[in-house]
Amino acid sequence: MRSPLIIAHRGASGYRPEHTLESYELAIEMGADFIEPDLVISRDGHLIARHENNITETTDVAERAEFAARKICKLIDNKTVTGWFSEDFTLAELKTLRAKERLPFRNQTYNGQFQTPTLREILTLAQQKTQETGREIGIYPETKHPSYFQSIGLPLEEPLVKILQEFGYTSSVSPLFIQSFEIANLKKLNQMIDVPLVQLLGEENQQPYDLVLQADKRTYQDLTTPAGLSQIAAYADAIGPSKRLIIPQTEDSQLLPPTLLIQEAHQVGLKVHAWTFRNEACFLASEYQNQPEREYKQFFQLGVDGVFSDFPDVAFKVRES
Repeated sequence: MRSPLIIAHRGASGYRPEHTLESYELAIEMGADFIEPDLVISRDGHLIARHENNITETTDVAERAEFAARKICKLIDNKTVTGWFSEDFTLAELKTLRAKERLPFRNQTYNGQFQTPTLREILTLAQQKTQETGREIGIYPETKHPSYFQSIGLPLEEPLVKILQEFGYTSSVSPLFIQSFEIANLKKLNQMIDVPLVQLLGEENQQPYDLVLQADKRTYQDLTTPAGLSQIAAYADAIGPSKRLIIPQTEDSQLLPPTLLIQEAHQVGLKVHAWTFRNEACFLASEYQNQPEREYKQFFQLGVDGVFSDFPDVAFKVRES
């Protein structure tokens, strides 16, 4: 695969409802190297692709009278959340739902057409497309809320490792990265399977939720110090930082000079895959003048090893140019 890697963020989610087979398939057609499924779990233990276990925003569950009574308020990672949750549905029930576009300013014409895919279906698609296209299509799953799912008796790690082994993703050179915002989850996976792991890094003042549970005061900013990066390198192969940890912004969205995060990560052997690149003006700093290509160019020139993009065709065009 060429570097920097183009990671299709939730598929080609700028063009199709996120986390659908149709979104992933379009991303592959657009040149993506990896497709990214966020993983949550059903009541009967099946891993499915949704950005959150709260499926209210991304499916038509709220319009389904037969599921009205399942609306509930839960505490997820210390946040009170109301809606319908994957862990309260069987896979068969989830398969009756249809995906919808989460962002109101994006194309809504595909709402109601596509199912929620299982990880098994996504792996099958990637392997089929690898054969059809003659280029390796990688998978980049994220474990969502692993401490929460562990707490309700539906851990993500065991079913994830089992299905990856079944599909042959078992080595350090497999076309696969597993990512998480939590730390303990990755350390556990590091003991279970020999595949590349990625420590996601959120906004600088946020904390991994497993550290919150341990009353550990470290923030993502602390994890980006040379000492923090060395600790990450003991269990992971890459970091997935927010773009703002590489090029900070002022409160009024003016860009500041780049940090040394890429160079310091590289010094301890960590790749850097930055998130999230989007076309719309509301996501772009004014310096890019509504030309998303400029943002990719800046990050590519800084030496980033991969980018998560909602618009993999734009990322591909800039890389190839």
